[in-house]
Amino acid sequence: MSHFRWLAIFLGAWLLGLLLLPEPSSGQDTTSSKQTKMRVLVPQKRCKISVDGKVIEGKAADVREFTAPELKKDKKEYEVTVTWRTNNYTRFYRSKKVAPKPGGVVEVDLRESDPTNPDHIEIRFVPTPNDVVRRMCQLAKVSKDDVVFDLGCGDGRMVLIALDEFKAKRGVGIDLDPQRIKESKENAERMKLTDKVEFREGDVLKIKDLSEASVVLLYMGDDVNLRLRPILQKTLKPGSRIVSHRFGMGDWKPDRSETFEAADGDEYTIHLWTIK
Repeated sequence: MSHFRWLAIFLGAWLLGLLLLPEPSSGQDTTSSKQTKMRVLVPQKRCKISVDGKVIEGKAADVREFTAPELKKDKKEYEVTVTWRTNNYTRFYRSKKVAPKPGGVVEVDLRESDPTNPDHIEIRFVPTPNDVVRRMCQLAKVSKDDVVFDLGCGDGRMVLIALDEFKAKRGVGIDLDPQRIKESKENAERMKLTDKVEFREGDVLKIKDLSEASVVLLYMGDDVNLRLRPILQKTLKPGSRIVSHRFGMGDWKPDRSETFEAADGDEYTIHLWTIK
């Protein structure tokens, strides 16, 4: 009987041990309670989100929720960036810095642009045909008294045609891409116009004053034109002309628009505004 008694004691102790064991984990990572959750409100559903340069995968949605990656040791804030396209050659970047909240949720609202931290915009270069540039210059009535600016100048052809064929007094081209500026300068040298033109590397949306220009030529996109519009209206002198290839200025109606077939057989539209 003593053997059965010891066996009963052993089994009883074993069963008691099972009852006292902690409950099994639900499967969640115990470290998740220390991680920051993010709830990002985006400007459009089809966006790409990155946190400190790391792309966050997820389905297209107006609101994206995820666990933020581990914050780098030398940083005290996350940089959340959303990128999207409005057409096949214009890409927008919008960023915001936020502090981590271990165990909590940080909401990051990126639906609207922040004037203190403007959007960065990249535009893929698509050249305007030379005969369309000539029509733009004709619509603007470019003459020997004009200073012509091309914002987003690409290879410089708009300004150079205005100088070479319409005898504008001076030209200025501005572009974000250093390769385009290099090409523009090479083209100016080839056409022997370096003494009449200046090409600058820079973001056209950071320009504060365009009062030097009497003609502004554009091929940038509706979104960019809308951002440029306040600068154009505020700083250009009365009588200055703006001509845009294809794209408008929101509810600012052009004084004149022309649609025509160019030498390549395609149809083009250009618009003219005059500062009153």
